[in-house]
Amino acid sequence: MLNTTALDTAEARLGAAYAVEQHLRRHGASLCDLLDALDDPSGFAALCDLHGAFGQPIPDADAVEAALRDIRRILADQAPTSLDRIGHERGLPASDMTRWHGARVSELLGRFRHAD
Repeated sequence: MLNTTALDTAEARLGAAYAVEQHLRRHGASLCDLLDALDDPSGFAALCDLHGAFGQPIPDADAVEAALRDIRRILADQAPTSLDRIGHERGLPASDMTRWHGARVSELLGRFRHAD
């Protein structure tokens, strides 16, 4: 007997992963610039993990969710003084970028929670 609940959940998680992929196509360069500028190299590594999750014909929804969680944590852990310094040194609106990307990552993670 086919478990339609499990299939519905898997389909919803896959849909959430595809939404992340679409977001990365539009805003990935900006997120990459921000994560590269931060003092935490694990942020850039998490972005690489996120891209790697899409290297298969069907993305690994668990890997996508895990990478998003890491990115959200890294963005949330940034001290305002550090963001101000980055803004000054690199000419990036690091504080605004961090808030914007943090909000978008949280929204994308919400799609995974609603899929379970």
